[in-house]
Amino acid sequence: MAQEFIEAEGPLSDDDFYRAIACAASPGGDCRKPLLYWPAHKRDSVTVALVSVTDVLVPYRRALYEAGLDAALDQINALEAGVRLQRVATDAADIAIHVVATAPGQVMADTGVPALDGNVLPLGRVALRARDSEIKEALIAVSAQARRREIASILLEEITQALGLMTDISGPAYHRSVFSETSNSVVRLRGQDAMVVRRHYGPQIEEDS
Repeated sequence: MAQEFIEAEGPLSDDDFYRAIACAASPGGDCRKPLLYWPAHKRDSVTVALVSVTDVLVPYRRALYEAGLDAALDQINALEAGVRLQRVATDAADIAIHVVATAPGQVMADTGVPALDGNVLPLGRVALRARDSEIKEALIAVSAQARRREIASILLEEITQALGLMTDISGPAYHRSVFSETSNSVVRLRGQDAMVVRRHYGPQIEEDS
């Protein structure tokens, strides 16, 4: 089973925090996941689309997801981190987002997306298709039953994870991290969260795999 989160008893160094998020390495330990990146030729314009929205979502609630998506792209692009996201209106986007009727903690069914059905949905879920460390496509599912105040944070987390930063972190020092295992309240990429994205798409360094 994939390592879903790393425990942190206190604040981590930038190196340890990056490796925890990027390859599920415990502090001072080896990577437990491969390092994954969008290929260099796509990084100027990784496309993102809200591909499907369940019919149970009323218009004012849909507007929250639409606004949350735009805000997430603005946050990531503002980092000037070596990767840029572009929202498009097409089903063929690199990062495809689906808002589904499934309640958090339940198994997705009848979503219309075979790759989602049969999987448990927390509040949000991201899956990557990758080969030889290069991401080919990303699929995100978000529950339509997310609380209003959590929507923007969930979208920011899942889209940031779709950049190849797939592991959460758990610990009191990281309650205000977008990668927090236990919190969905962050709507800005700051501090070590911003560092992780910049480092991942900056000059490549050798990591254990």
